[in-house]
Amino acid sequence: MSSVSGGLDRIEAVFDEGILVADAGLLLVGSLVGRLGLGGLIDDTVVPRQAGRGSGAKVLTAVFSMLVGGSFISDADRLRTASTGSVLGFAVAAPSALGTFLRSFAWGHVRRLGRAREPALGRAREAGAAPGADRITVGVGSTMAEVHSGAKGGAAYGHSGRLGCHPLVASRDDTGEIVHARMRRGSSQRGHVRFVAETVNRARRLAPGAGLALRADAGFFSWDLIDKLKAHDTRFLIAVASNPKIDRVIAAIDDRDWTPTGYTDDGEAQVAETELTSARRPKDKPAHTARLVVRRTRLVGPQADLFPHWRHHTSDTDAETLDTKAADAAYRSHARVELAAGDLKAGGLAHSPSASFTANAAWLACAALAHNIARWTARIGQVHDPRKLTVAATTARRLLTVPGRLVNRSSRPTLRLPAQWPRADTFTTALQHTRNLPQRC
Repeated sequence: MSSVSGGLDRIEAVFDEGILVADAGLLLVGSLVGRLGLGGLIDDTVVPRQAGRGSGAKVLTAVFSMLVGGSFISDADRLRTASTGSVLGFAVAAPSALGTFLRSFAWGHVRRLGRAREPALGRAREAGAAPGADRITVGVGSTMAEVHSGAKGGAAYGHSGRLGCHPLVASRDDTGEIVHARMRRGSSQRGHVRFVAETVNRARRLAPGAGLALRADAGFFSWDLIDKLKAHDTRFLIAVASNPKIDRVIAAIDDRDWTPTGYTDDGEAQVAETELTSARRPKDKPAHTARLVVRRTRLVGPQADLFPHWRHHTSDTDAETLDTKAADAAYRSHARVELAAGDLKAGGLAHSPSASFTANAAWLACAALAHNIARWTARIGQVHDPRKLTVAATTARRLLTVPGRLVNRSSRPTLRLPAQWPRADTFTTALQHTRNLPQRC
């Protein structure tokens, strides 16, 4: 080991190379963003007061920083090193300018930035980033991004007892794209009906003519939400939280009505269904009879003593074409929205960078855009099987964070990348597919 250490000690580190590109794979993302015209779209949609011109460049600075692992405003400095900015297609904002820009947001500007996601999704779909479908399913859920300071705008303690920001997230099941996201003050579910209504309306505009189904966790269940979904002709599968009334309804199910269903080798699961009638409601509100699909599970064998009794999970659905087993399986796919939320928290939403609530809300909108761009890059570039969900960190590690050198070869700019890079063919193919897209004005 001494000879190896001695050899390493002889290497001198000097930061003086001006033609290096820290994250050369961002050429792929920059090409896609340019062809979709996202910078101009944001410029036309979001112009906070006192922020000056160039909203698109500032938003894309945050987005591109997140795509290569940035989770602080200061991480945008990485895009300003050597020749990195030359492969992005926009003028990179300094972290100080980015911070000022985010703090200049009022709630109306945050909403406009969120609405810019809709035409961006439409342009990506036209470019082939989302498949056509007769029916799409959108999952909605709440998540918690932990923070360690009570000064963070909108942060509150949730049911887990941890301090954090509590955004609402809606994602499309088959592509993993975030259709809608909103930062909340505190952790209550107030406003969830409006959030779902906005999500449904946006999904219908993005996929006109397609049937729509919505999955949600128990925090979203309410009779008002059921009214809204029925009014919008939207199928639903929503978890129902346990309470004494639900427990009595489940206890009344005859043992002969339980049907075994798939589970792990160390446990067993059974499903059954029953009905729940809504309590007395205002005269202008119709009474409801909910179809409850109940799944009960328990461990068997040596582990049975850990959970000797049945544990129940209940969901409400109006999917008449699904039998009990199929309805239970359909709801359990709700985990896909949790994967989208987890991907957000593993990237740009790992931190809420400001004491300003609206700045953090704008940061969430940037993180959602970065999340979607990672998926569009993978799908349009045919990076992997389209039936597989994309993980942004995997895309960054394999394609975006590759180092390079930007040189002139016969008066043509050439990005020289490492020999024997394991994903070289994938990158080259993805870049070619992206460059085949028409350029938006």
